[in-house]
Amino acid sequence: QEKSCRLSAALLGEGSEISQEQLQELLKYAALGKCHKAAQPSWCRIYHQRHLAGVVVVVLHEMSQLHFYRFYLQFKHLRKVFQHRFTLTPSANFPVSLYGEGTNLKPQNTPQGLTSTSSECITESSDLQCDPIIQRYGEKKQGLTSYTLTLEEQKRNDYPIEGSPGCKGYISTECDQQRTDSSPLFGLDCEMCLTTKGNEVTRVSLVDARGRCLLNELVKPESTVVNYRTRFSGITKKMLLPVKTRLSDIQTRLKKMLPHDAVLVGHSLNSDLQALEMIHPSVIDTSLLFARSEGRRFKLKFLAKAVLGKEIQCEQKLGHDPTEDARAALELAQFFIEQGPTKVAELNLEMLLTAEKLAEVSQNKAVLQPQGCGFQEQLNEPPPLSKPCFLDCLKVTGQKPLLLGRQGLDSSGLCQRNLSTSNKQILQRALEDVPLSKFSIIQFSLGPEYIASHLHAGLHEKVRSKLTDMLTIYAGPFEENFCLKSVKKEFGRCGPIQSLTVVTETFQPYVCIQYEVLEAAQLAVESLNGAEVAGSCIKVQRPVTAAMLDCNVLIKELELDVENEGVIYVAGLKKSLTETDLQEEFSQLKDLETLFLPKDLQSGKHRNCCFLKFQKSQSAKAALEAINGWTMKGSELRSRNALAPGHLWRWIWQMNHSNGKQGKHIFYEKMEQLSDSEQDLRKKVKKLDHHIKKLYRSLQNNTLCVVLFPGVNSTHGLQSGLGLMGIKDDEGRSTC
Repeated sequence: QEKSCRLSAALLGEGSEISQEQLQELLKYAALGKCHKAAQPSWCRIYHQRHLAGVVVVVLHEMSQLHFYRFYLQFKHLRKVFQHRFTLTPSANFPVSLYGEGTNLKPQNTPQGLTSTSSECITESSDLQCDPIIQRYGEKKQGLTSYTLTLEEQKRNDYPIEGSPGCKGYISTECDQQRTDSSPLFGLDCEMCLTTKGNEVTRVSLVDARGRCLLNELVKPESTVVNYRTRFSGITKKMLLPVKTRLSDIQTRLKKMLPHDAVLVGHSLNSDLQALEMIHPSVIDTSLLFARSEGRRFKLKFLAKAVLGKEIQCEQKLGHDPTEDARAALELAQFFIEQGPTKVAELNLEMLLTAEKLAEVSQNKAVLQPQGCGFQEQLNEPPPLSKPCFLDCLKVTGQKPLLLGRQGLDSSGLCQRNLSTSNKQILQRALEDVPLSKFSIIQFSLGPEYIASHLHAGLHEKVRSKLTDMLTIYAGPFEENFCLKSVKKEFGRCGPIQSLTVVTETFQPYVCIQYEVLEAAQLAVESLNGAEVAGSCIKVQRPVTAAMLDCNVLIKELELDVENEGVIYVAGLKKSLTETDLQEEFSQLKDLETLFLPKDLQSGKHRNCCFLKFQKSQSAKAALEAINGWTMKGSELRSRNALAPGHLWRWIWQMNHSNGKQGKHIFYEKMEQLSDSEQDLRKKVKKLDHHIKKLYRSLQNNTLCVVLFPGVNSTHGLQSGLGLMGIKDDEGRSTC
C-alpha cells in the first residue's frame, strides 16, 4: 500500500520570518532526500519523503504578503487549500537567491561562448520595437529635456517634491529657470551612513558636464551613527572625526554652485536628494533612463562597463568613490542623448548582462570542478569560492528541473527554459509538462503595469489602513465624568490594547480603542456591544468607511481559513502567568497540541492573551464553550475562534508599530492612481488564483506544492514575502 507523505510545521508560534536559505533547505530535502545527503529542514518536517511524487514551486513574481491580504477574498483557492503559511524574507532577485548565484542553466536561445563584447549581442532591427527603451522614447534622437523626469514620474519614484508633506524643511535649489536642450548637466552622487535618524549624508560629489570635480566633501551627520557602511561608502569613524562640515553647509554650497537652469544627473538620484533634504525640479535618472521591462533597473557598475567600457566600484577599493559614480552617471546620460535610443537599444544590454552572469558562472565552475577531480577528492579541497547551486545538486542526481515563466521576468536566465507571453500560456505548458518532471518552477506575474514601486506604496498604505480600522473600535456614549480606568479595564479583558483615547467632538464622550490583535477587537464588538460599562449602556462598533463595508465578510472568511482550523483565542490572562503555568491550567483540555503566548516584540513581555491549537476542530469547539466564563487566578477568561495565525499576528504588530517617514496623507495621490485600476487588478488576481487552482488539481497525490509571494525590495523599503505549502492528498487538499 502506498504511504502518504505528511508535512509538519511549527509555524503557529512566534511567526518569525523564514529565510531564503531555510526555504532552500526544505526544497533540497523534498527533492533529494536522505539518500543524497540532504538534511531535514530545521523549521518543518517532511514524513515519508521518498514517497513524494514531485515538487512544484509556484512563484508569483513581484508580489508580497501585502498582495495576499489585500486581495484575501479573491485568493479563494489559496486560502482554502494550503494549511501551512510562513512569512518569507524578501529578496532583491528572488530566483537567484533561491537557487544560488552559480546556476549553469542557460536560456535555450543563448549562443554558446557568448561574451560581453561579442557582436552576437547586437539586436536585430526587427527586434528593436520590443525593446523597453524604444517603447518608452521612440527611435529618434531627442534633446536632453525629453529625458528629464516629469513631475508625475518624480512622484512615482519617491523624489522630493515642493509642497509635499514628506518634504517639510527640505531646501530648494531654486533652479527654477526654464530648461532647454542646451541647459548644463551636473553629475551628483552621495554616500550615506545609517544613523538613529535614518540615512544621512557622509560624502557629496558634484561634477560638471566636462567631468571636472566641483565638490567632493565629507559631511558630519547630525545624529549618532549606527553603521558607517564602510564596505559601500568607504567612510570610517576615523575619517569623520575632524570633519566640521554639516548638511546645511552643503545645501548652501550646492545652491550657490548650480545655475538656475541646471539639470542634475545621477543613478537612483532620488536617494541622494532625499538624503541631502533638497528639492530640484529637473533631473535625469540613469537607472530609469536605460529602461528595462517589469520595472527592473540596471546597476551603475554594469552600465559603466557595458556602455562606456569603464570599470568602476572595483572590489580592490574600499567602498564606492562618489566622484567616480557621479562622473559615470553623467557620461551615461551624455551617451544616451548624443547617440539616441536606437543606438542604445542596439547594444542589447539584457543579453550583455546575461552573458556577464554566464561568464561569472563558468569561472565559478572552474573553481568548483577542477579537471580530473572526482567528487570525493573535491571534499578534501579548500572551500570553493561559491557553493554549488540547488539546481546543480538536482542535475547530479539526474533530475531535470522544469522552468516555466514569462519572457523577461528574470535576466539571469533561470526562468527562461520555456518562455511564454502570458499566464494562460504558462498554465497550458505547466499542465502538459509538470507531470513529466520531478521538480518544477512555475512563475506567474500580474504584468508590468501592476508592479511599479508607487503601486506597492499605495498597496502598503491601503492594507495598513484597513488593518488599523479592523483593530479599532468606538464605544459609547458615556456620562460626562465617567471612569476611564474602569473602561480600560473592561475592554482590556478582550486583549492587549495599543492605544485608548477619549473622543470629545460628540455631544456625549466616546472612547476610541485600538487593539494589537484582530481577535481582541472582534471579541469587544461581540461581547460588549449593548453591555453596561462605567454606568452606561454602550454601543461598540468599528469605524464606518468604504473600505470597511466588507469587514464582516472578511472576518467570517478569516474564521473559516484552513490555517485557523482548530485554533482558538483566549483573553483576560494575568500577565504574571508564564507559559508553563498556562500549559498546566489548560492541560485538562482534550487534544491540545500547541500553546502560543504572544510577546511584545519590543519589550519581550507576554501579552494578556494566548492562542490554543487543537488536533481536532471538534475539540477546539468544546474548549471554546468550556473556557468562556472560566476563572483563572481570579481573572475571568474570554475566548473566540482565531482570526490571525502566527505569521500574520507578528506582521500586524510590525505594521502597527512602524513609524515610517511617510504618513498616511503622503500616499493620497498615489492611492488614487491605484484605485483607478483596482477593479481590473482584482479580476487579474482572481484569474491568477483560478490558474493555480487548475494547476494544483492536475498534480499527482503526494506532490509537495509551495506557492511563493517572494516579497519586494523597492525604493519604499522591504516588503515581506509569504509562503503557502502543503502536500496534495486524495481529496485535493494539502495534508498536515
